[in-house]
Amino acid sequence: MARADIDYISAEQAGTLYGLFLERLTRSPEAVAYKSYCAESKNWIDTTWHDVAREVARWQQALAAEKLEPGDRVALNLRNCKEWVFFDQAAMGLGLIVVPLYPDDRPDNVAYILQDADVKCLFLQNHKQWKRLQPSITEEHSLHRVIINNDDDETVDEPVVYARDFLPDSAGDVIDWDTDPHQMASIIYTSGTTGRPKGVMLSHHNMLSVAAGSLQYFDILADDLFLSFLPLSHTLERTAGYYLPIMAGATVAYSRGIPQLADDIQLVKPTILIAVPRIFERIYTRLQTQLAEKGVLSRMLFKANTNIGWSRFLYEQGRRGWRPGFVLLPVLNKLVASKVLTRLGGRMRLAVSGGAALPEQASKLFIGLGLNLLQGYGLTETSPVVSVNEPANNVPASVGRAIPGVAVKIGDNEELMVRGPGNMLGYWNNHKATAQTINAEGWLHTGDQARISDSGHIFITGRIKDILVLSNGEKVPPADMENAIQSDALFEQAMIVGEGESYLSALLVLNSDKWFSLAKQLKLNPMESHSLEDKSLHQFVIQRLRQLLHDFPAYAKIRRVSLKLEPWTIDNGLMTPTMKIKRAKVLEHYQEDIARLYQQ
Repeated sequence: MARADIDYISAEQAGTLYGLFLERLTRSPEAVAYKSYCAESKNWIDTTWHDVAREVARWQQALAAEKLEPGDRVALNLRNCKEWVFFDQAAMGLGLIVVPLYPDDRPDNVAYILQDADVKCLFLQNHKQWKRLQPSITEEHSLHRVIINNDDDETVDEPVVYARDFLPDSAGDVIDWDTDPHQMASIIYTSGTTGRPKGVMLSHHNMLSVAAGSLQYFDILADDLFLSFLPLSHTLERTAGYYLPIMAGATVAYSRGIPQLADDIQLVKPTILIAVPRIFERIYTRLQTQLAEKGVLSRMLFKANTNIGWSRFLYEQGRRGWRPGFVLLPVLNKLVASKVLTRLGGRMRLAVSGGAALPEQASKLFIGLGLNLLQGYGLTETSPVVSVNEPANNVPASVGRAIPGVAVKIGDNEELMVRGPGNMLGYWNNHKATAQTINAEGWLHTGDQARISDSGHIFITGRIKDILVLSNGEKVPPADMENAIQSDALFEQAMIVGEGESYLSALLVLNSDKWFSLAKQLKLNPMESHSLEDKSLHQFVIQRLRQLLHDFPAYAKIRRVSLKLEPWTIDNGLMTPTMKIKRAKVLEHYQEDIARLYQQ
C-alpha cells in the first residue's frame, strides 16, 4: 500500500483530468514534468509544469478561435511527445473530447474513425501523414482543421496549417474550466469483431479512478522517472504512463522510438518502465543468444544467479524457506545480474508488464536477476487496469489482484466479470454492443476465462471468444479475417494464428482444383508436396491475402503462411458437426508447422 508521507493528488482533488493538470501546476510549477530529446543539440531538454501551462494556454487560445463547442471531438495522431500532452490538456480544458489515433494505423482506418467520431479538428505529426490520409477524406467528413506539428517545408492549403502558424506567440493563463467528472473525456477505438473498430467512451472519472487505485498497490515517488515508449493512444500508457505520473508528481521522459529504446534506457536511466511482454521477450531472447556463445562457466554462473535469485524472491514473498545458497547472491549479482540490470539503466526499481500474457520463463529470469517485475491485466473498456501484482504480494503466474475499488467475479462459462469505476460509459454510437458487454447490474464481460485464488489473485485461463493477443498487446479477432480469406475460391479453409507472438500467420487449406492451375502458373509440380513450400508461392499467397484483408484495421497483416491440401473434416476430428473449426485441435494437429512459422 502507498506510504502515508507521499502526497498524491487524489481523484476527488483532481475532479477531472484537466483538474489533475491544474492541481499539479499549483503544487509544483517548477518541477520537471517531461524530458525530450533534441536532435539538434543532441541533449535531453527539461520541460517544467510552468512551461507546460504556457504551451497549453497557447493551444487553448488557438483552438478557441476555431469555434469548437464543448463536446466536439478532436483527434491527434502523434508519436509520444510533450505536444501530445499540450493538445490533450488544452482540448479537455475547453470541454472537447479527445480521440487518440495510432501513428502507424492505415489511412483508410484512420478515415473511418474520423468519420465515425465526427472529428472536427486533427493534429498530425508531419505532412507525410496528411498526404497519405487526404485521399481517404470525403465530403462526409466534418474535418475543418488539420494541424501539422513538424516544421516541414511542404506548402499547405486550407484546412491544413502548421502548428508554428496556428499557435499565437504567447497567451495568458490557462483556462479555469470545470465539469462533471463523469462527463466523457475521450473516445478510444479498439479492434472490433466486425473488422471495424469500436469507440470506447471513457470519462474523466474512469481514468482517474484507475490511476488512483493503481497507486494504492505500489509507491511512485516525486523523483521517479518514467520512460514512455508505448503509444499514448494505448490506454495503458495513457492512464498509467501519463495521468498516473501527474498524480504522483513524477517525471516522464519520451523515448525517440523503439529503434532507439535500448540507447534511451541507457541515457535516461529510468526508475519506472511500463511495457508490453514483447519488450521483455526481446531482451530474454537476446540474453539466451549471447549465453549460447559464452563458455560453460559463464552459463553456469548465469543459471545459478537466476535460480538462486528466484528462490530468494519466493522466500521474501513468504512462499519458501531460507536456503544456504542465498549467501552466494551478493557475489553472483555482482558478476551477472548487475551487468544485465545496467543495460536497463541501472536504476530501474519497478517494471510493469501488461496488454498480453508475460511468458513464465521470461518472468522468472528477470525476477531472478533482481528486477521488480509486476504483471497486470486490463481492457480499454476498463480504463484499462483491472488488476496488478503488488511488490510484496507478487504471484508472477497471475495478473495480480483487483485494484482497490474494482470488483471481479467468475460468471458463466468461467468468464471473468468486472465492475468498477473504470468501466466505460459504453461504445460510441453502438448501443447493441454496449448492452452485450455490460449487463444490467453493471458487470462487464471481459471475454476472458479465469479463476480467482483464495488470495484474490486472478489467473487468466482462456478466452470465451476467439481473440488472439499478440506479444505487443494488440488484440486480434480472427473470425472475420478468416471469412474474408475464405471468400476467395483459392482458399478452402483458413485459420489465423499468432497468440503471444509478434506477428500473425495463417494456416490455409487450398482448393485442390485451383491449386493445379496456380501451380502451373508458377511453374510448380502440383503433385509434389514440397511445391507447397515454394517461396514464390508463399509470396503470391501473402500478396493475395493483403488484398483480401485491405478493409481491415492495421493489425490484419499476415506475414507467413502454412499451405495444405488435406481439408479439415469431421472425420479427422478438426471440425464440429455444425462445421465449425475446432481451433484447439487444429493448433495441436499442426503444432510443428506453427512452430516453423515462428522460427527466427
